[in-house]
Amino acid sequence: MITVLAFLVTLAVLIVIHEYGHYRMAVACDVKVLKFSVGFGRPLWSRVRGETEFAVSALPLGGYVRMLDEREQPVPAHERHRAFNNKPLRQRIAIVAAGPAANLLLAIALYAAANWLGVDEPKAVFGSPTAGSVAQASGLRAGDWVQAVSDDGTQWRDVRSMNDLRWYVTQSVLAEREMWLSVSDSQGHGRRSLRLELQRVGAGAVDAQLMRTVGLGGPYSEAVMGEIRPDGAAAAAGLRAGDRVLSVDGRPVPDAGLLREWIRASVDAAGQALPMAWRVERAGQLIDIEVRPAVVADGDKRVGRIEAFVGEPPQMVTVRYGLVDGLTQAAARTWEVSVLTLRMLGRMVVGEASLKNLSGPLTIADYAGQTVQLGLAYYLGFLALVSVSLGVLNLLPLPMLDGGHLMYYLFEGATGRPVSTAWLERLQRGGMAILLLLMTIALYNDVARLLGLH
Repeated sequence: MITVLAFLVTLAVLIVIHEYGHYRMAVACDVKVLKFSVGFGRPLWSRVRGETEFAVSALPLGGYVRMLDEREQPVPAHERHRAFNNKPLRQRIAIVAAGPAANLLLAIALYAAANWLGVDEPKAVFGSPTAGSVAQASGLRAGDWVQAVSDDGTQWRDVRSMNDLRWYVTQSVLAEREMWLSVSDSQGHGRRSLRLELQRVGAGAVDAQLMRTVGLGGPYSEAVMGEIRPDGAAAAAGLRAGDRVLSVDGRPVPDAGLLREWIRASVDAAGQALPMAWRVERAGQLIDIEVRPAVVADGDKRVGRIEAFVGEPPQMVTVRYGLVDGLTQAAARTWEVSVLTLRMLGRMVVGEASLKNLSGPLTIADYAGQTVQLGLAYYLGFLALVSVSLGVLNLLPLPMLDGGHLMYYLFEGATGRPVSTAWLERLQRGGMAILLLLMTIALYNDVARLLGLH
């Protein structure tokens, strides 16, 4: 229920703000607005205020502002000056562009509010990098704290949390450029610089598994046993909550993430569990324990499991900005997300990035529900991200979108004549086909993610 409500609120806010942008600019240009609708289809609620009907309709996946226009209906002679099609080109451009602009301004406001509220995020202290990865090749070690990043090793930007670093990494991978990291141990000692050769990863790797591909897995967690289920392999071996795991089969255990990988990999080719020789520290004493994980199915693989929580919670930091910094950071983030979105779309068009990155309503609903449960600041940040995406997507030069109409006006401004009715019809049909294809791909990706296929 929380997910459904969060999704409906998300849609309502984004649609209302987008259409309100069109509406306010139309009123400012003295265009008569006949109807302002949130949703399509049969009206569930409507009310006339002044000369405009405001309505909420049954299908909530969008909305529209219907203006007086001679191309759609006869217009009385005394109102022709208020028809959209009779307005100067600059005013028609302003009215169409106002919807996406409203979404981008909303994103700035939402990011700013999230910055002022503050969020608790994992500290940028990483566990063991993935074997053979770019992160491992750079010299990154378990427990390293990334404090700053640079594109050239001279101009540095502070890293306030793990989410900050993931954002910088994504931008660098899409741009196919290397990144420099300024790291220290978890206490801030022994600072050094590392070069992360992200250009080797390739923009096509930008997907939900990007950080693992780069080698930057989860946050650092000490290999300390947490809750142990009484009927599991850990309990049967005699492990206890608070045991610190020092080595497994003679190999030192640098962090909990690597220990979990070893547990999962403790199954031979025949699907049988292999015994593991653990050395743990308990109340200052060293104890040797043999652990034989249970074998369970994970998709088409068989993996080991000990039915216990392995690792301590990661270190958290509160990321919060002051009034001015919060606003400037919000504007910068909106610009960065806009550029990143366009760059990603461009990569997908030319086949350099996976179409798996397209998301639809199911993914939006899922993330809306998750962020609401995390707290208001997280939800505001998510809402800002979707608002930027909506604003940027609507500016694409595709018929049926605001960007398509702006493309028509660009042609009109360059040639001095509007696009012909015949060409408008052809372009609208082509635009509808492209949008249906994109929606189909996005919906397929949503279902695939829910089924664990992506």
